[in-house]
Amino acid sequence: MNRALVLIDGEHYPPVVRAALADLAVAHDVVAAVFAGGTEKVDGAGDSQTYGLPVVRRADALTALSDAIDVYAPDLVIDLSDEPVVTSSDRFRLAGIALGRGVAYQGADFRFDPPAADTRTSTPALAIVGTGKRVGKTAVSAHVARLLAGAGITPVVLAMGRGGPETPELLRGDELRLTTSDLLAFARQGKHASSDNYEDAVMSRVMTVGCRRCGGGMAGRTSFSNVPDGARLADTLGAEIMMLEGSGAAIPPVHADATLLVIGASQGTGYVTDYFGPLRLDSADAVVIAGAEPALVAPERTAALVAAVRRRRPELPVCTVTFRPRPIEPIAGRRVFFATTAPQALVPVLAAHLEEKYGCVVVGSSPHLSDRARLREDLEAAAGSFDLLVTELKAAAIDVVAMTGETYGVPTVLVDNVPHRVGGDELDPTALALAQLARQRAAERRDNG
Repeated sequence: MNRALVLIDGEHYPPVVRAALADLAVAHDVVAAVFAGGTEKVDGAGDSQTYGLPVVRRADALTALSDAIDVYAPDLVIDLSDEPVVTSSDRFRLAGIALGRGVAYQGADFRFDPPAADTRTSTPALAIVGTGKRVGKTAVSAHVARLLAGAGITPVVLAMGRGGPETPELLRGDELRLTTSDLLAFARQGKHASSDNYEDAVMSRVMTVGCRRCGGGMAGRTSFSNVPDGARLADTLGAEIMMLEGSGAAIPPVHADATLLVIGASQGTGYVTDYFGPLRLDSADAVVIAGAEPALVAPERTAALVAAVRRRRPELPVCTVTFRPRPIEPIAGRRVFFATTAPQALVPVLAAHLEEKYGCVVVGSSPHLSDRARLREDLEAAAGSFDLLVTELKAAAIDVVAMTGETYGVPTVLVDNVPHRVGGDELDPTALALAQLARQRAAERRDNG
């Protein structure tokens, strides 16, 4: 039987609680109770004599649960409390404490399990995970991979995507230059050639193992993935560090020795303070707040998000960045149609950057790279005005943009999204320090067996 802590409150009559505990003891080894508060049906003497097992009381329920987990090392917390003592918001905080210690948390009509990390690699693992889709996680990951490779640290990226391959796929980005034609060939084989592992291999020129996942839980767990198989493959490649790249808000089910959390600036403080935001923040060793664009997010909102992070984790490095497109081939003197996943309000800023930095003329654009029907409409409306397609390697970049270019007899150039510092800590030294931290912790876990 698993070891269970039970959360109780004083709004339930003790004989009722004792009967519930006896029923739970049939299937669980109930080791202690955590008293969450409430006085209506029990006085201050509610203790082990009242409930028939040890009772942990502290100034607040969060501290009581944290201390009880440390003392009793349960597998599961069972919540027998209720409103008004424990609210829904309280339950997320309590569950976050349990999940952060690897303990499941369940109540009458819900259960939360900690993100799975049973797979452990001999290669030190640095996780780069996000709080949602389109927060800039892959761009940050690609940048960090290039940075590590440039510093003489051989990385392998383990990328988990919703369009990943059936079996883990190794791309030797460090040996092969994957062209748009190569990606078109992959697309014709039925592969999602704009998946994150292709973006990593093309933009970073490092070893990449692509995996798939389906479903994502509120705390980051996946419903299905082949990532453990991919981790075992990546572990054989002789890399000095394995970068575990999350997918949306889902976390790779592999043990991470260090974690970089990417938060979208436009998401707001709730992604840090509410639901399982505190759990994600507590597991991080550094934070990137990405997409801090005045055209999209008022500077005071970004400042509030930074402040929310620092209130909970004042010791964490916090890097605030935005992104600018960098073509991986020359585009000077060309009439360009630019496709992106960026919001419409940001497109003029990105187009101006391409023109000023790389010498092209942007004659058309589309923010609908992730909406195939509208993207096709935008391309058709601009047909004949451009002699080059320029696109991020995401969503429909290959199966719509590049294939349309082939039809029109127009080449396609891919762009990388490069982080640019807006404020806070510098990203590059922070990432290098995290890589060193991951290597140090991996050595310690190997020494400890």
